[in-house]
Amino acid sequence: MRRAPGRGLFALEPVRAAQELAARFIANPVLRRTPTGDGHPVLVMPGLGGSDRSTAVMRAFLRSRGYYVHAWRLGRNLGPTDHVIDGLAERFGSLSDQHGRRITLMGHSLGGIYARELARRAPDRVRAVVTLGSPIRWRRGNRTNVGGVYRSLRPLHSERARAVPEDYAPALPPVPLTAIFTRRDGVVPWQSCVFTPDDRHECIEVRGSHTGLIHNVASLQVVADRLAQPEGQWKPFVERPDVAARVWVQT
Repeated sequence: MRRAPGRGLFALEPVRAAQELAARFIANPVLRRTPTGDGHPVLVMPGLGGSDRSTAVMRAFLRSRGYYVHAWRLGRNLGPTDHVIDGLAERFGSLSDQHGRRITLMGHSLGGIYARELARRAPDRVRAVVTLGSPIRWRRGNRTNVGGVYRSLRPLHSERARAVPEDYAPALPPVPLTAIFTRRDGVVPWQSCVFTPDDRHECIEVRGSHTGLIHNVASLQVVADRLAQPEGQWKPFVERPDVAARVWVQT
């Protein structure tokens, strides 16, 4: 069982995330030096309680790097409701047909769970997955600091979601996946966000808050590096002195 992060970390989440947002704009000269991409489509999904407004900074950054970036357009993320399950499948399918090429899926927190599941169900349509603070290796008994909020929303959730066992632990999708996490996560236990790396799945550690991962400077640098790789030529992240991120290796 993984305990929820300390209450002190959780209480400081808004302040820390605001500091990371301010740092992001101060770092404009640095971020302008990140690699540009090939214009492929990217779909970005918010975390629990978030909406497209919460992913706006990330999406604007990716557009500046030359990608065709899409919001999810499903309102506030209240968990796996019928509206989200059906709407996200329709949105993903529509964008895939529109572009006629593989899509990179990116999700913050709970949004990363959606990204993982979409990639597992339609790997032929997905180029890569990037998760930020997403508990994609959830285990029975794990605790978070928003568990009460999630439980209060359960009456809104689809019967399809409620039927999933609590200890559901699916395999990672058969596409490249980068899990960005922070050990100073104040919402979910960081250990639930990592897994054993292999030749196409990796975990990258940055310094920051759970809430701020979606606009954290190091997160943006890592995302730019990962998305700029030529399709079909994915390689693991290589640490650099100018990026405050570290490759996590299970010990």
